[in-house]
Amino acid sequence: MAIGNCLVVFTITLLSLASSPVLATDGKPLQDYCVADKSGGTGMPMNGFACKPPESVKADDFTFRGLNKPGDTNNTAGFKATLVTVNQIPGLNTQGVSMVRLDFAPGGVNAPHIHPRASELLIVMEGTLEVGFVTTLPETKLITKVLQAGEAFVFPQALTHYQRNVGKEAAVGIAALDSQNPGTQPVVAAVLGSCPKIPVEVVAKALQADDSVATQLQSKFK
Repeated sequence: MAIGNCLVVFTITLLSLASSPVLATDGKPLQDYCVADKSGGTGMPMNGFACKPPESVKADDFTFRGLNKPGDTNNTAGFKATLVTVNQIPGLNTQGVSMVRLDFAPGGVNAPHIHPRASELLIVMEGTLEVGFVTTLPETKLITKVLQAGEAFVFPQALTHYQRNVGKEAAVGIAALDSQNPGTQPVVAAVLGSCPKIPVEVVAKALQADDSVATQLQSKFK
């Protein structure tokens, strides 16, 4: 399916997410808009950032350019995320929605991670992605699916999930999240790469491994 056609379908889905009070996890806006004032000024405080004065608001505050450009996947993960949150579009402030473009080289992986403040709806634009999430205790069940272009998948809020390119060509996904700032916590990096480090004895117990193994793993995360 061409990216252009997929984007039309995806835009309709995204607008539905943004207008649905059931899906919104951020606080509902109390006015037409509240463009984020990141200057540290004294604008009206809201959930997220303070609002810019209406007279200084411009169209660029609601605009992002670049989702048509492939992300650089020349890295160890073979993966690049292009975020479109309130940090990229000030006009998303208080709107309770954001997006991300996901680019995968063949074999590329978006490692297991959590969005603490948002559920996610992913649509595959190009290629083939294996996706999955893990339920909470006591089941800790892996729910997984291989998706082709034009197919979508939901990751529930705050559950560990991943995506992997299982095709022979590059893959592209676009995701909508029901938060202006969903946050991302990589599971492995959070455990092994925190600053300061989690005590090695704790990590070793969690991994059911020797302290030396835990120390070696922690050393890979600076």
